[in-house]
Amino acid sequence: MGQELSDKRICVLLSGGVDSGVVTHLLTERGLRPDLYYIRIGMDDGQFACTAEEDIEMCRATAHRYGLPLEVVDLQQEYWDNVVSYTIERVRRGLTPNPDVMCNRLIKFGAFEQKVGHAYDYIATGHYASIIEDGIGAPSEEFATGRWLGTAVDPVKDQTDFLAQIDQLQLSKLLLPLGRLPKNEVRRIALEAHLPSARRKDSQGICFLGKINYNDFVKRFLGEREGDVIDIETGKRIGSHRGYWFHTIGQRKGLGLGGGPWFVVRKDIAQNVLYVSHGYDTLLQYGRTFHLRDFHFIGSAMPAPWGIEPTPIAFKIRHTDRFAEGTITSVGDDTYLVHSQTDIQGIAPGQFGVIYDKSCTVCIGSGEIGVADAAEQ
Repeated sequence: MGQELSDKRICVLLSGGVDSGVVTHLLTERGLRPDLYYIRIGMDDGQFACTAEEDIEMCRATAHRYGLPLEVVDLQQEYWDNVVSYTIERVRRGLTPNPDVMCNRLIKFGAFEQKVGHAYDYIATGHYASIIEDGIGAPSEEFATGRWLGTAVDPVKDQTDFLAQIDQLQLSKLLLPLGRLPKNEVRRIALEAHLPSARRKDSQGICFLGKINYNDFVKRFLGEREGDVIDIETGKRIGSHRGYWFHTIGQRKGLGLGGGPWFVVRKDIAQNVLYVSHGYDTLLQYGRTFHLRDFHFIGSAMPAPWGIEPTPIAFKIRHTDRFAEGTITSVGDDTYLVHSQTDIQGIAPGQFGVIYDKSCTVCIGSGEIGVADAAEQ
């Protein structure tokens, strides 16, 4: 990799964690001298203080370790205007948003590109995903040309679902050095290289919240409004909730109901009512079909027949190390119908359904699970 990139301008997006630190190490080991950037997107607005100073200090230590320049890029306003507003708008409509997906599309590879990244040939990140280019690693002739987003060798850490809304230009500039490494190997490299972040724990949760409680964040914008919790089988009121916007289809924890398990299977937005079903084996929490609206292809344009007839695929509807199998069919207007071979639990409108080729090697694209499907399950 080093030779073909030696005359290219490369930057690394540092987070302060072990993964992006190892990316920096791997690039410098190949004789490259990338510029380092930390994107500040925390919510330092007084009520929700989400300091990034610890992350920045770790980035500075990494930059010093390799003698590389580090710059902090402030994209907080862009984040509020795009990702936070998207999140609140979706929650208000009773949907289940995915801020991490939109952060990658609109901020890390969107606003950053407009402000800084346009000056570079490549942007390297610590995401666990890979690049399939000119047929290398392609699972079939369908992907033998062009550039595609490939899954990581570590299925537990694979993050292609978080990258499933990036576009072809963003993909064309992306370097993903960790895609062919399992997490334990990344940690070993960090320890042997004595990286400042080598023993730092992996970050968890939504990208902009940090240590902020998600419900507290939602409450700040939408407040609370008491509503009924109804057993959908009996029609009886069995409890109350503080607002439908705190809950999602398929949710089990945090309902405050005794004698469980209880699962959220439907939301009446107009009446602020949650409908729940009892037991792990209730069929009401499962479905086999859903629509993906505003479908977004990541890589090179798919062949024209794709999806016209039911096309075998693998897919995910949430971040997990497991793929489901099924088919996808175009139903017009950038909308596709996914049919699963098995029952899928908790199909939540607003979430992204992420589509892969049937070998689970190429991340083809994603669409938002349609609202109407909630009534079809």
